[in-house]
Amino acid sequence: MQKTKNNNNLVWFRNDLRTIDNAVLFEAQKNSNQLIAVYCFDPRPFAFNKFGFKKTEKHRARFLIETVTDLKAQLNKLNIELLVFHAQPEDIIPNIFTEYNINTVFLQKEWTSEELTIENAVKSKCKNCIWHSVYNKFLYHPDDINFKISDTPQVFTVFKKKLEKHVDIRPELNISKYSEDNRIENNTKIPSLHDLGFEDFDHHTHSAFPFQGGETHAINRLQDYVFNTKKLGYYKKTRNSLVGKDYSSKFSPWLANGSLSARTIYWNIKKFEEEHFKNESTYWLIFELIWRDYFKYISLKHSNQIFKLKGILQKDYTWKTDQNSIQNWINGETTSDFVNANMLELKNTGWMSNRGRQNVASYFAKSLELDWRIGAAYFESLLLDYDVHSNYGNWMYVAGVGNDPRDRTFNVELQADRYDANGKFRNLWLQPSLF
Repeated sequence: MQKTKNNNNLVWFRNDLRTIDNAVLFEAQKNSNQLIAVYCFDPRPFAFNKFGFKKTEKHRARFLIETVTDLKAQLNKLNIELLVFHAQPEDIIPNIFTEYNINTVFLQKEWTSEELTIENAVKSKCKNCIWHSVYNKFLYHPDDINFKISDTPQVFTVFKKKLEKHVDIRPELNISKYSEDNRIENNTKIPSLHDLGFEDFDHHTHSAFPFQGGETHAINRLQDYVFNTKKLGYYKKTRNSLVGKDYSSKFSPWLANGSLSARTIYWNIKKFEEEHFKNESTYWLIFELIWRDYFKYISLKHSNQIFKLKGILQKDYTWKTDQNSIQNWINGETTSDFVNANMLELKNTGWMSNRGRQNVASYFAKSLELDWRIGAAYFESLLLDYDVHSNYGNWMYVAGVGNDPRDRTFNVELQADRYDANGKFRNLWLQPSLF
């Protein structure tokens, strides 16, 4: 790698893998002589967790590889090099500091334990450097909200009412292109699935998410769903469906790894409303983005309590850890064919509908009375759109230790009759010859 003469800024990419509306990139471009970017495929998220699941399984691993590959291409258009390593950040980034005379690091602000542990490990090895952590995940920016984070309401409806008619959404940020002088020699390589410990595999033919990772594919999907097909206009009517790629927006995997921003979605919805029509469906997708924000504010408020058995409500329940029941749930071998079909879809595609997630989680935590953290850890392993705040927020909610004041239990058979009345979804996934 070629050394540079000037002091440089470094962007450390994590779950903000985009160039459009990226506040970290935007801030890093201010008063910088040169800008270098780095991404580390840290081996730890591909290791086994305490419940025996790989923290990242093959579906999300491939999606991440596709995403970083696209990020590198998009940055290349801006004359910004992305250095990519398959190593722990604390073993790589200090060397980059020395090699390129880095004096300032820009990164997305994180607040959950594992991310902070890694960040602090890097900081401990990088002395005499300025660190800028930038909020980069929200629809409603934390600096704009009209209450203290410590006063985040315990009920979503109150949260929504405080914000949606009183706080403005910031405009998207535009990222500038550098001159050719910003380029450096870059011989680093993006790891393959095999490098990360997986074999190559094909998309399942029944997958409801047949899309690739990366900002380019995210923007294409946004354009198609909102403007080309105008499926946005029917979102509220179709969002509880179970089969096909268009019953919901499918934006969540790109949102989860930051290759698409919530603001970009919001402003495209607003553009659609101006150019075409505004209805309950166009609002409802914004409503879902507010839910996403809500779980981020809940995790900001309660910190690592979202990972604890008693949840944020500190409720004492008797939880089981029966391995047979857990494996039957994972393998789609419970007494509920609706649960089974959803779990087989997840296992084979890395995707499950919102309706399915609510039902299988409720079945796990309420009907089987199993430790909800085990279910959350399995979702973390398998889901393409795993997001730490939404995942643990939703699991707490369903398990009765989170933000649901009603503490409901889903009747999975009634849910199946309502949302899969003709059995189309169950027949799709429960065919004996399918696997």
